[in-house]
Amino acid sequence: MVGVEPTAEMTGAPAPARPLPLGLRAARLVPGVVLLAAIGYPAKRLEGLVKALGQSHHVALPNIEYVLWAILFGLVAGNGLGALGLLRIFGPGIETYDFFLKVGIALLGSRFLLGDVVKMGGLSLALVLVEFAIAGVLMVALGRAFKLGPKLTALLAVGSSVCGVSAIIATQGAIDADDEDTSYAIGAILALGAVGLFVFPAIGHALHMGDHPFGLWVGLAIDNTAEVTAAGAMYSDEAGKWAVLAKTARNATIGFVVLGVALYFANRAGKQLQGSRAALVWSRFPKFVLGFLIVSALASAHAFAKPQLASLTNLSRWAFLLTFAGVGLKTNFVELRRQGLRPLVVGAIGEVVIAAVTLGAVLMTDAIWGPL
Repeated sequence: MVGVEPTAEMTGAPAPARPLPLGLRAARLVPGVVLLAAIGYPAKRLEGLVKALGQSHHVALPNIEYVLWAILFGLVAGNGLGALGLLRIFGPGIETYDFFLKVGIALLGSRFLLGDVVKMGGLSLALVLVEFAIAGVLMVALGRAFKLGPKLTALLAVGSSVCGVSAIIATQGAIDADDEDTSYAIGAILALGAVGLFVFPAIGHALHMGDHPFGLWVGLAIDNTAEVTAAGAMYSDEAGKWAVLAKTARNATIGFVVLGVALYFANRAGKQLQGSRAALVWSRFPKFVLGFLIVSALASAHAFAKPQLASLTNLSRWAFLLTFAGVGLKTNFVELRRQGLRPLVVGAIGEVVIAAVTLGAVLMTDAIWGPL
């Protein structure tokens, strides 16, 4: 039978599966997406409930963000459903968390106005760069010393040097890090941030720090924006303003840092693969980072009205609600136990050193050159 291509019936090989109709594929996503929402929404409500409880009783409760609640709820639900053999039903919809991750990151650009950094002044900006370099190098060194995986080390380094959870989840999507690594990095950053919320104001009062130096120190040394804002405000309104401004300077670098980390891992993989390195780098390039930078540039150019910025921020949070629920659902307790306490130890050592170094730098700068 010259000129006739062999068919599956001739060779005995199984015929390739036909793709499911679009409607059926969409229907398969529904259970998992509903589960993501059923986990994420209570997490958001619980964050507000804890905050309201503290305010009504005049108690300074730790500001545990919906991020951690969603991951914890997802962990319990995912491992419970997995033990019962039911997780497979929700699998296709749960996988959409990666899509919501990229949408949330792109919309996150509306919160980071690059022009605000100019208001800080040269000395303060120099300290931001010092913190950035020290935190990144220190976390990488500690990660290697404690034999953490390279991607977990990168997540901890980016989270501690840039902007906590936002940087971690942005980097996860860029380097295709495991969900277990992401959960560990986020858990370490949030746990240490909750401790810093109470420790930093106590240290500031003990050292009789001024509002500006204290706010700058908090903005440099605490990673998550919520904890930075809270710790600064607990000290004074003025300290809170400087804390947020310093944190904004760190936040503004997120897109560039994620791009750099993504290129590093793409180049690292390219050394082991054949073919065009440029094609490999582009295939690994986080396209959502472009969305982040475009939205940030538009926000900096005042292309959005205040109500529109508020809407973009709200949409970003809703996207992250589904993302964090998915991270928890896909995280396996067995894999977490294999890692042990090393990521938390690395995070704790790193955060203490970063806090001490930045405190010394702020106090020395303030003493030599006067008010920052």
